[in-house]
Amino acid sequence: MLKFKHILVLASVLYLIPAAYAGPVPRSTKEPVDFVNPNIGNISHMLVPTYPTTHLPNSMMRVFPVRHDYTSNRLGGLPLIVTHHRETSGFNFYPYQGGETDIKPTMSLSYDQEDITPYRFKEYLDEANIAADFAPSHQSAVYNITFEKQGAPFLVFHCHEGEIKASGNVITGRQDLGSNTSVYIYAVTSVTPTKTGAAIKGGGVDWNAPLSNSLVLSYPAGTEKIGLRYGVSFISVEQAKKNLDREITTFDVNAIAEAGRKIWNEALGKIAVSGASDKETTVFYTSLYRTYERPINISEDGQYFSASDGKVHSDEGRSFYTDDWTWDTYRAAHPLRVLINKKGENDILNSFILMSEQTGKTWFPTFPGISGEQHCMNSNHGIASIADAYAKGLRDFDLARAYQACKASIETKSLLPWSYAPSGELDDFFKKNGYLPALKPGEKETVAEVNGWEKRQPIAVTLGTSYDEWCLSQIAGDLGKTDDASHYLKASYNYRNVFNPKTGFFHPKDKDGNFIEPMDYKMGGGPGAREYYDENNGYVYRWDVQHNIGDLVSLVGSDQKFINALEDMFNTGYPTARWDFYATLPDHTGNVGMFSMANEPAFHIPYLYNYAGAPWRTQKRIRSLLDEWFRNDLMGIPGDEDGGGMTAFVVFSEMGFYPVTPGSPTYNIGSPCFPSVKMDLGNGKFFEIKAQNASFTNKYIQSAKLNGKPLDQPWFSHSDIANGGVLELVMGPVANKTWGIASPPPSAAPMPIK
Repeated sequence: MLKFKHILVLASVLYLIPAAYAGPVPRSTKEPVDFVNPNIGNISHMLVPTYPTTHLPNSMMRVFPVRHDYTSNRLGGLPLIVTHHRETSGFNFYPYQGGETDIKPTMSLSYDQEDITPYRFKEYLDEANIAADFAPSHQSAVYNITFEKQGAPFLVFHCHEGEIKASGNVITGRQDLGSNTSVYIYAVTSVTPTKTGAAIKGGGVDWNAPLSNSLVLSYPAGTEKIGLRYGVSFISVEQAKKNLDREITTFDVNAIAEAGRKIWNEALGKIAVSGASDKETTVFYTSLYRTYERPINISEDGQYFSASDGKVHSDEGRSFYTDDWTWDTYRAAHPLRVLINKKGENDILNSFILMSEQTGKTWFPTFPGISGEQHCMNSNHGIASIADAYAKGLRDFDLARAYQACKASIETKSLLPWSYAPSGELDDFFKKNGYLPALKPGEKETVAEVNGWEKRQPIAVTLGTSYDEWCLSQIAGDLGKTDDASHYLKASYNYRNVFNPKTGFFHPKDKDGNFIEPMDYKMGGGPGAREYYDENNGYVYRWDVQHNIGDLVSLVGSDQKFINALEDMFNTGYPTARWDFYATLPDHTGNVGMFSMANEPAFHIPYLYNYAGAPWRTQKRIRSLLDEWFRNDLMGIPGDEDGGGMTAFVVFSEMGFYPVTPGSPTYNIGSPCFPSVKMDLGNGKFFEIKAQNASFTNKYIQSAKLNGKPLDQPWFSHSDIANGGVLELVMGPVANKTWGIASPPPSAAPMPIK
């Protein structure tokens, strides 16, 4: 997870919704979008909250309130476009009535009666008695602003780095986003202003100001409503106008909102769930909505601006996507799209291949953003998304070109965390010795390329790269590159080099091959454990061998020792006061013992009992974690959600299965929350899960059938469902401890332990 270090102050907000500002008339039957609650998680347990984002699925146009989180008492204006996931609006504006001397470039606004859905956003500015109503399309949007007081109304626009101007009722602007990237706006108001000027920082308006990053428009006294429709573009103002003209020609917010509602119901309706309470259904569809926030489609009339080379390109008839953090999303968000949005996933991966070539470095992106590759976190897990998609039958991207970029990301780019530099001395050490060396306690860093805050993260890098190299071996095999496949399969066992058989943990080693001592697996490694691990402690990274859990069972010693180690993690409490623990490990929230439900490297862990002959423990653990940490309330997300990274885990787990190993065409079975799940795989094919008697109490699998045949294993293959299928489960309140114990999910090819 990409993090920002905030400690949140909790407060409460009381909603008083008068009839005059009531939401839409309730419909007789709830549709999927009606179950979405964008406020889930808007108050964070520690770091970054979720934001109640209004947008269409995977679209450029995104907005959320201009504030820190749900507890913020005032707004910093009204948003026009959020260009990057969970960052501030590229432009914002505020409506105003009153004396000109009080007008400033930005203003703090008191608000109430907020009403947010995926397709509509309403605010009531209670001190000003002004109502705002918003609805988006893909690259454009419309506002209606209603003024209740007497006197001339104003609209005041602002951009942070750029310029904004008006001519008649047309507003144009540019906001510079850093690197070589800008976002442009073209807007039209329903009323022509009487005069325009620029807001003065100390207060007042310069009506003769030259071009500025501030714009004030004055409208005739008695104007009660002003419509604002606008388009955005990453190419030009002219293209922003084309986007607006193509999508929105009306100031009717209702019409645009209804169109958006239909689009959302189609997207969310790809998975139909039924039979559980509104609580589970709300958590499910809200989680599914979160997975559609990114990456975003930035194709505009057959072309797109690429920050990778600063040029406008033809999209050659297929959508171009960016804004993704693959360290978070390769685990479940990409595999989910493989099932329900194959075209989208093909286009996303094709976009990443193009980015790698446009940079001139030929490195596969890991954190592609609007302003270019950020390369945050560690490892190169975009490789996993290529391997996973191809293993599951997606073919509309060039695997050979992808492989060249993925291979270069391992061979010629540095493996150091948060680095976008060529390989260096620590990479040479890794290639020679099969692990990244840690510093001894008190030893100073001598490698200039190591990030001073992020440190070496030697265990996280060693384990993560072992997995990436396994994924490379799979791709190489698919391409018939047998030598490469063999080489990377062997390299995928490098995790063994840092396994400590005496403790059963992955343990950092120094450059001489000695384990670092003393070692504290709970809190060792400094802030975020980054000197050894990353954001999580040794208890979480103990299981970070996604591609070869079967071998990990052998390393630990036996099925029972493996189960005991899992149970020990869940049963081991804080080693110190909670405030002291979180002062060191603020990302390690959502704790059950030393397990962290809040951070991505832990997501697959509850399913690992399946590999050691105890599927019933996976069923129990998954249901308890869902109940404890994913709720229909303001703190119903245990950690940084990261735009689908966490909520895709919820979508899969509530359905009853999970892709523990992206790159392997297999799924682990958990415990479904719904008696009925029907997933639209496209082309008229459906995968159904029928869980007889499933409920909060009936969480244990008694027996199973897959496509009409008895199933006595806690996993199934993608090929079993790729052309449609039915998984039938009989559920009960007491565990059937013999079901599925003899056939663990597959792991990487076996290799003798050295």
